[in-house]
Amino acid sequence: MAERGAYARWGKRVFDIAGAALLLLAVLPLLLATALAVRLMLGSPVLFHEWRAGRGGAAFRIVKFRSMARGPGSDLLRLSRFGRAIRALALDELPQLWQVLRGEMSLVGPRPLPLDYVPLYTAREALRLSVRPGLCGLAQAEGRNAVPWPARLEWDARYVERVTLRGDLVILARCAWLLLTGRGAHAPGEATMAPLTSARGGPSAS
Repeated sequence: MAERGAYARWGKRVFDIAGAALLLLAVLPLLLATALAVRLMLGSPVLFHEWRAGRGGAAFRIVKFRSMARGPGSDLLRLSRFGRAIRALALDELPQLWQVLRGEMSLVGPRPLPLDYVPLYTAREALRLSVRPGLCGLAQAEGRNAVPWPARLEWDARYVERVTLRGDLVILARCAWLLLTGRGAHAPGEATMAPLTSARGGPSAS
């Protein structure tokens, strides 16, 4: 059973609004510089939109800076050195700070995954849908995309079971450290991670 203390019930949202607003002000020059770099290196469009599962499984459009070249080919082939760099530093995720302010996301929580993953979750894994998806989460703090799917989904479930301010601060600090070291940006041989279906032995997702 998820713990629903004062922080989980209302304090977390206050923390999200204050934290996202301060971060947006702090990184505004970096956000603009990244947008310009994407435009120069990859062309238009600068932003990438994709439907993901939010709180309660509701669909919302996640926004990122584009990191892949347009055209045919696998994600791995279309991911340039520039794209790898902005992903390693999570610069592609900066526009999601606005989505935290809007209430679609949280600073800390399970990363939002594609809608077609939702039917694949076990009952325990589906706990991740009971909170807002986050910019970073416990699974990311454990190693970002280098964490295999079973462990990643288990870490997400454990996070939901105990949501606290101290826990969120620790997760943010650990994720920041991983970003500074550039570790875990992708699984071996993948642009990010293998699709959940193929990782569990099913057909590969496109």
